[in-house]
Amino acid sequence: MTQQYDNLAVSDKLIRKYERFYTDIFKDAELGSIKVAKQIADLIRDRNEHGKECVLGLATGSSPIGVYRELVRMHREEGLSFKNVITFNLDEYYPMAKDHVQSYYYFMHKHLFNHIDIPEENVNIPDGTVELDSIFDYCQSYEQKIKDAGGIDLQLLGIGRTGHVGFNEPGSGLNSPTRLITLDSLTMSDAASDFLAIENVPRRAITMGIETIMSARSIVLMAWGDKKATIISRAIEGEISDLVPATYLQKHPNVQIVLDAPAATELSRIKTPWLVKEIAWNDKLIRKAVVWLCNKLDKSVLKLTNRDYNDNNLSSLVANHGPAYDINLKVFNMLQKSITGWPGGKPNNTAKRPERSRPYPKSVLIFSPRPADDVITMGGTMKRLVQQGHKVYIAYQTTGNIAVSDDEVIKYLEFVNDFQNKDKQSIEKFEKIRKFLNEKQSGEIDNVEVREIKTLIRKGESLAACRFLGIPEENVHFLKMPFYETGKLDKAALNDKDIELNMEILRKIQPHQVYASGDLTDPHGTRRKCFNAVEKALKQVQNDDWYKDCWTWLYKGSGEDWGIADADMIVPISPEELHTKRLTVFKHSSQKEMIYPGTEEKQVWKYTEERNRATAVHLDELGMAEYEAAELFVKFTV
Repeated sequence: MTQQYDNLAVSDKLIRKYERFYTDIFKDAELGSIKVAKQIADLIRDRNEHGKECVLGLATGSSPIGVYRELVRMHREEGLSFKNVITFNLDEYYPMAKDHVQSYYYFMHKHLFNHIDIPEENVNIPDGTVELDSIFDYCQSYEQKIKDAGGIDLQLLGIGRTGHVGFNEPGSGLNSPTRLITLDSLTMSDAASDFLAIENVPRRAITMGIETIMSARSIVLMAWGDKKATIISRAIEGEISDLVPATYLQKHPNVQIVLDAPAATELSRIKTPWLVKEIAWNDKLIRKAVVWLCNKLDKSVLKLTNRDYNDNNLSSLVANHGPAYDINLKVFNMLQKSITGWPGGKPNNTAKRPERSRPYPKSVLIFSPRPADDVITMGGTMKRLVQQGHKVYIAYQTTGNIAVSDDEVIKYLEFVNDFQNKDKQSIEKFEKIRKFLNEKQSGEIDNVEVREIKTLIRKGESLAACRFLGIPEENVHFLKMPFYETGKLDKAALNDKDIELNMEILRKIQPHQVYASGDLTDPHGTRRKCFNAVEKALKQVQNDDWYKDCWTWLYKGSGEDWGIADADMIVPISPEELHTKRLTVFKHSSQKEMIYPGTEEKQVWKYTEERNRATAVHLDELGMAEYEAAELFVKFTV
């Protein structure tokens, strides 16, 4: 265990008793990144004061972006110099040209090296252009260069959902050196959106080996977002296994794990705090503990016994709130009251349900980060809101044009070209766009005309889906948030205009209900930024008179859903409504074949449909009524 862990108070050690690393959990990725950047800066300055070079092992991907941004700020504003720094990057796709926008060479220069004073000769990144028959010798020379520099002082790491560090996929050995490796299908699937399609993702990469990483004097592993929560739990609390290469780090004497709150949700001290300490029980924790116990014992809520509680570290719950019958009935009623077929509130209803009965009907504003996110995640609830007479408005926060394939553009162009009068000007424009697409290189940014067409495709699909649900076109708004409109996969930072657009639509509609995406998977991703924009906009309007009567609900996204224990509103979906939801999703025809990240063949619509059905099955297992499917929401307070 690390020195930091040894210095903890006994109470802190008990809380972390299942954790095999010293783990820091921060509210968000920004705070965690600042902490890591300060640690690196202190190391650089200390080495400089002693006339020594600082050797850093660097990572790519979304995890270290905030760290690099803070280091650049320190260089510009605090005079942090990198003249005594030597860097070695973990990996690079193979084959991969340095100037390709998805190369790690490009990534590192874009996010760090172009903005600091590090000597170019001190920068070392695996070369994705080395001839295949020279790879072995090249990798050995990379290892030797690290040794000649005196070894790595601090190694930055992220973690992939396979548990890989660097590109050391499951099956990598503890003694593995720098080498060429074949990527796991899950890793390739996760990278597919960056390359616009999985077929564009390189199947191999050059990576530092586990042995090389373990030779670093200190290691910092970062993970942000709930997408990493499951693998982080396995890495931190699981046994050492080559199936999860990150667990090898448990053998290193100086490893620090830095997480944001969403990435930590599967750790025992967060997910099941009653297993590690005495807790002050409240309704939310009681519900969470009972659902956990039901899942563990494969029992429904009303069948749990005092013995079940006592045998599973929940004796304090029974002692303070028991007997079991009372606890079971309390949680059964809590779950039952969270289930409603009236997401906008039922008129003239005195029974306690998630939403208020008044006012009725309500004005409802649904924020969708990208076209299709709304119907994929809450299409059944949208249909209910319309049928029950509420005035539903949609605000598509971004155009989603980056997700439209070039083939879709050509298909629409050919239709328009055949349909309209073929005047010289339109023919020239058609040929110009077609020529651009035919000559477009992998990773090349679309020109303005192509982006406009892709935007119009997504807009037309969105309007078609809304019409199908009965939402008038005049209730559909396209915010076109500027941070998204870069034409590239990498998006800009949120700015005042982004927040202002969300604030303006809130004040225009003055809704009684707001729905927004609570998908916090990637701190630098579109959905996370859109949520941040809504949150900041809500803070701006919270003193408006109308806001006093406004409630906000969060849907999760197309990935993992909220847990039933966390959901404040559960909306059952009938077989007919689930079919309608599917047909609505299909209105977004350019996205119909979109594959859910982490699977090779499961389309997003199918994945979310299965997820909705699984929620209904879980409700049935807990002893609730049997439904076809269900959508989950969490109430959000600014």
